[in-house]
Amino acid sequence: MAPIIQVDNLTYIYSQGTPWEHTALDGVSFSIERGEFVGIIGHTGSGKSTLIQQLNGLLKPTSGHVLLDGTDIWADKATTRQARFRVGLVFQYPEYQLFEETVYKDIAFGPKNMHLSPEEIDRRVHEAAGFVGITEEQLKVSPFDLSGGQKRRVAIAGVIAMEPEVLILDEPAAGLDPEGREEILQNIDAYRRAKNATVIMVSHSMNDVARLTDRLLVLNGSHLAMDGTPREVFARAQELLDMGLDIPEVTRVFLELQKLGADVPAVYTIRQAVDALLKLKEGK
Repeated sequence: MAPIIQVDNLTYIYSQGTPWEHTALDGVSFSIERGEFVGIIGHTGSGKSTLIQQLNGLLKPTSGHVLLDGTDIWADKATTRQARFRVGLVFQYPEYQLFEETVYKDIAFGPKNMHLSPEEIDRRVHEAAGFVGITEEQLKVSPFDLSGGQKRRVAIAGVIAMEPEVLILDEPAAGLDPEGREEILQNIDAYRRAKNATVIMVSHSMNDVARLTDRLLVLNGSHLAMDGTPREVFARAQELLDMGLDIPEVTRVFLELQKLGADVPAVYTIRQAVDALLKLKEGK
């Protein structure tokens, strides 16, 4: 079975042939399996936003290919249009894109554009609302009467209602308080598990990607610098720091312990840190 997403030697150049020409992505290749939760990290300007817009056909590669289930998403217009429904993209601060009279209508907007029956649209709206914690009463009100965190949920529900096979989110928890942040991330993971969907999340929070994702893609200077599990990537903590990236706080602490001569492994979660310290204590 083909990977759900396959990127082959992808290059994208902004303003090609002009004095403002800029290579955002240069020869990037990777594949993502169905059901994976993949994090994308990299400093500002590394190509993260450009990459995710390539994955659902908002931007067309300058060269290279993006395959969805083995088919080039730019094979023809119908394939490109389908790719935009099959790969759902939630931009950063999506609540600013809400515009309908009611929460229900906002969530229903995508499914309506898919020309689904009213019954199917209604089912999807209610199911998506359930995934993100929007109540029946909230479906009836204007999205502009909701809090910032609730608006974010509505915007994410609007993409989930299209039941994408791949859900891509750009900083979905940005600007939220700790409780709201945790709830949004749990909502996303609940959707992934319920639908066996593939989730791709761009995030600056190393703590979030460390504990939630199966794999990490690290972009640096328009290139794919690393591709591995969180354990493999954060084991190269010093390289990440040299790129100007952050690392989980617990990884930073253990890196300092290693520099002091302590025999401790690379860790990236609190649980791993506790286990490592207990083993160290037992060893003594």
